[in-house]
Amino acid sequence: MELRNKKWTNEEFFEVRKEVLSQWPTGKDVDLEEAIEYNKKIPDHKNFAKKLIKAKEEGITLAQPRAGVALIDKHIELLNFLETEGGADLLPSTIDSYTRQNRYDECEIGIKESMSEGRSLLNGFPGVNHGVKGCRQVFEAINNPLESRHGTPDGRLLAEITHASGWTSNEGGGISYNIPYAKNATLGKTILDWQYCDRLVGFYEEQGVSINREPFGPLTGTLVPPSTSNAIAIIEALLAAEQGVKNLTVGYGQCGNLIQDVAAIRALEEQCDEYLKASGYKDIYLTTVLHQWMGGFPADEAKAFGVISTGAATAALAGATKVIVKTTHEAIGIPTKEANAQGIKATKMTLNLLRGQRLPMSQELKTEIEVIKAETKCMIDKIYEIGKGDLAIGSVKGFAMGIIDVPFAPSKFNAGKMMPARDNNGAIRYLKFGNIPFTQELINFNMKKLQDRAKFENRDVSFQMTIDDIFAVGKGVLIGRPEKK
Repeated sequence: MELRNKKWTNEEFFEVRKEVLSQWPTGKDVDLEEAIEYNKKIPDHKNFAKKLIKAKEEGITLAQPRAGVALIDKHIELLNFLETEGGADLLPSTIDSYTRQNRYDECEIGIKESMSEGRSLLNGFPGVNHGVKGCRQVFEAINNPLESRHGTPDGRLLAEITHASGWTSNEGGGISYNIPYAKNATLGKTILDWQYCDRLVGFYEEQGVSINREPFGPLTGTLVPPSTSNAIAIIEALLAAEQGVKNLTVGYGQCGNLIQDVAAIRALEEQCDEYLKASGYKDIYLTTVLHQWMGGFPADEAKAFGVISTGAATAALAGATKVIVKTTHEAIGIPTKEANAQGIKATKMTLNLLRGQRLPMSQELKTEIEVIKAETKCMIDKIYEIGKGDLAIGSVKGFAMGIIDVPFAPSKFNAGKMMPARDNNGAIRYLKFGNIPFTQELINFNMKKLQDRAKFENRDVSFQMTIDDIFAVGKGVLIGRPEKK
């Protein structure tokens, strides 16, 4: 397949599909016609796309945790606990790291060792190894919609198996599940692989089955400026729409400054909708997700609840359709099911108290929305330009040139020349621009914000600010101020 942003024909899709289903023995159990009939029988309250539409139209923010263990019965027990005890509105299956690297042989060993040990020795649910039979067993044992959450550069077989199992949402994209997760995966390959995942969803849509797709918003989760993540989310939404996806959730990772975070979600939804319509995709249902704080957490559980509740409040006041919930064990490791449920309950309490409330428009909020949109437009328009109108080609060239540049990403295909830091109010700004094609006005705006902080702290604008900011929340503050001597 040649990389281009053009809808795959059925012939192209089904030709590649033969190879995809042969990656692991469970692939042979995917019967697309049977899977479509199975999905058509799913009640609306268990369909991810339909539940998101209902929530958006009612002005409600839904709560969704992360969770996944190796064995089917233990995974069901975990999800049931989060549903009944935690009150989760939407459920995940976080997929293990071996599956993310398509290392299914090692998953098999992990499953066997987990059975003999009586506890999960994998950091997630190995959906491919459990196959349609196992994944359906999970889906049929719970009462809420189920989404596959992972971080897989090549998630094609996983998508085939999970969608056939009634899991009506899949997170990720060719950029957002490559640049923050992989070192050597080429963007051309991962964009093609995710075009396959999107074409699969498009095929289900053509048969009358509604499936949600969610590009991964937070990226590296470390001081990512809103316009960087928004640009990638919009590009992935446009790439997905071309392949026939109709229900999209664009996401953003909480940065910590309330006004900037609310502005980012609102700018993302408005601007994504504008780009979709301008590109001729007029029948897309668009929702938003805010990921609670993805950086370092305080080890103290009471302080961690403060971080979680702030994220919930931000999602509510921004009007996000859902919020991805963190736990008080983030600083320690993989959370217990009890800690996970507590994170959901704290989040739901905050959402309930703020239901119907929105942060009112102010001059500060208006300016922030305008700046985020202007920065985002600079990047996306340049991607279109260098791709000669083709977003897929433009994205590969654009990352090579540093037009979009994700901070602290492991990928060798990311320029790594851009550097962020917080301003004096904790909003994330661009400290070093690398090759990002901003106007002089936008460059001046960012530098002025950082100079205001430098003046307040009586130090120079420098990379030391970035370092201090990375560790700040773990120490109980948002901005990494220099320690007073």
